[in-house]
Amino acid sequence: MSSRPDTPHVPLSILDLVPMSEGMSMREAIAASMEGAKAADRLGYERYWFAEHHNTHNLASSSTALLIDRAASMTERIRVGSGGVMLPNHAPLRVAEDFGTLIQFHGDRIDLGLGRAPGTDPVTAQFLARTSAEPSAFIDAVEQITLWSADAPPEGLRVAADVAAGTRIPMWVLGSTVNGAQLAAQLGMPFSVASHFAPFQHLQALDQYRRAFNAEADTAQVAAPHTMVGVNLVIADTDEEAERQYSTLLQMFGGVLTGRRQAIQPPCTREELERTLPEALLRQAESALQVRAVGSPATVVEELERIVRSTKADELILTAYSFDPAVRIRGLELLAAAWGTLR
Repeated sequence: MSSRPDTPHVPLSILDLVPMSEGMSMREAIAASMEGAKAADRLGYERYWFAEHHNTHNLASSSTALLIDRAASMTERIRVGSGGVMLPNHAPLRVAEDFGTLIQFHGDRIDLGLGRAPGTDPVTAQFLARTSAEPSAFIDAVEQITLWSADAPPEGLRVAADVAAGTRIPMWVLGSTVNGAQLAAQLGMPFSVASHFAPFQHLQALDQYRRAFNAEADTAQVAAPHTMVGVNLVIADTDEEAERQYSTLLQMFGGVLTGRRQAIQPPCTREELERTLPEALLRQAESALQVRAVGSPATVVEELERIVRSTKADELILTAYSFDPAVRIRGLELLAAAWGTLR
C-alpha cells in the first residue's frame, strides 16, 4: 500500500539500453539484459522496453525488434516493446511488418514506442535515414502503420502489410519536449516522456499533452490521456550503498556529455568521482539526471511517490545502470517488494 493515501502505486516498467560493462562482450551484455527481462517478468513489472541506439560502443541496443523477440520468447506475462523505434531510421512499412510479425509470434504483449530522434550522431543518422524527422512526416508514417494494422485495412491500398493486418499494433509516442507532447496529443496516443535524461520540459510537456489530447483522431489508441514518466533508478539495501552505485550512472552520463563514451564503469567513492569528472561537468550530469530515485527501498518509494504526485503519471518507466548485472536484478527485487502492488 502507498504510504500516502493520495499517491497510488502506479505500474512500474523497465527501459533497457543493453549496456555493456567494462570487460563484458556484446554477447554477454545481451544475455544480461535477457536475464533482466526474465526477472522483471517474474517480479510483476508492467513492461520491458528496449531503446534504439547506433554507433554507441557501450550499448548493444541497435536491433530493437530482434531484442524484443528474444525477450518475449523468454518471458510469459510482461509486455515487451520499444522505447523506442526511432521512426526516421525506418521505412514505415518495415516497422508495420516487423511489429505485426512480433504480435503473430507473441500475441498481445508487444508495444511499439515511436520517437523522432535518430538515436545516434548526425553522420550515422545519414546512413540510417529512411523518413524525415519533421512532424508532418512522423504523423504520415503513424497513419500508415495504423492503416496497415487495422482490423480491416481499407480496400484499394496500393501496398498491403498482410502480416500486420488485424494486429492493431499498440503504439506510444515518445518525446522529451512540448513539441513531442503535442504530436502524441494530436494522434490520440499514449505519451512516454523522456524525463530520465531530458527533464527540463517534462512537466510542461505532460500538461500540453493532457490539454490538447484528441480522442477522436483516426490514429487514437486510448480514450483519454495516458502518460508514462521516465525515472533513473538506483536502489540498494542502504542509502549509502545506493549513492555509491549512483556513481556508475554519473560516470556514464559524464561520458555522454563529453562525447567520450566508455563501457559501464564500477562504482567509486565521491572523492574518486570528483577526481574523474570536473565539478562543472558533475553538476551538469546531476542536473540532467534530476528525475531520479536513489537510495534504500524506503527512500526510493518515497521519491517515486513524489514523482507520481508532481507528474500525475499513469505509469513510471525506470532505467537502471549497474556495473554488475546481479546488482541490477537485486535492485528490481528490492523495488518490487517495497512498491507492493506488482503482480
